[in-house]
Amino acid sequence: MFKVIKSAYQTAKTWNSGNIVRFKKIYLGIFANQKKVELIPNYSYTQRLKLAIEQLEGENREINLAVFDDLAQIAQKEPKFHWKIMEALTNFIRNNAPYLPQEEVKDYPFSRIRADIQAALTFIAKRNIQQDIENNQLDLSHTDIRGANLSGANLQQTNLYQTNLAGANLCSANLHGAILTAANLSGANLTGANLKEAILSAANLSGANLSGANLNRANLYLAKLDGAILKDAILNEANLRETEFSGVNLPRTQLGDA
Repeated sequence: MFKVIKSAYQTAKTWNSGNIVRFKKIYLGIFANQKKVELIPNYSYTQRLKLAIEQLEGENREINLAVFDDLAQIAQKEPKFHWKIMEALTNFIRNNAPYLPQEEVKDYPFSRIRADIQAALTFIAKRNIQQDIENNQLDLSHTDIRGANLSGANLQQTNLYQTNLAGANLCSANLHGAILTAANLSGANLTGANLKEAILSAANLSGANLSGANLNRANLYLAKLDGAILKDAILNEANLRETEFSGVNLPRTQLGDA
């Protein structure tokens, strides 16, 4: 998992070993005195988790990145904390990247996502899904994560209701059964994505690249697909009632039983 976080650093910002060490020192420096710092290696994973999550309530982005490193180590060593860590990360994203109405988005649809938010998303996207709690759902609803890099992400069954993913890279992402109602996916890269049984009702997919995407049995009621690329997309049994296809060159045979 440490490699995942390190990779997130590289994609979000230029980092070197000196930066990472410095951020770790910043994280350790939050404790009241040197004696406590020296005791950190002896803290239980429960104590470390509590301290780490508390730091995510602050506003220091560099500390956040160091905290993710610590959370990655805890998740690797203590799988029983896996879901609690996922909930802490999704809470962090919802609190720090809240959804904004389109009229308030000044640089719409393009945006450079914050380094710490991208790192949290990468952590979630590359998690060990075998440790997820059955029937529990990741909640990234009502968030503004435009331009996020979620290539190959596992977001199966994730709640992405009214999430702004405009311009996001979701190439080969697993969104099987995900809730994307009223989500903004305009200009998103969804090539090869698995959207089987996803709920995309009233979603904005204008200009999205859905080449080779699996939309089998997806619900696209009232969705906007104006100008979307649907080459080789699978739409068998998809609900396309009142879906807008303006400017889309889609062979009728590709609609299957829709």
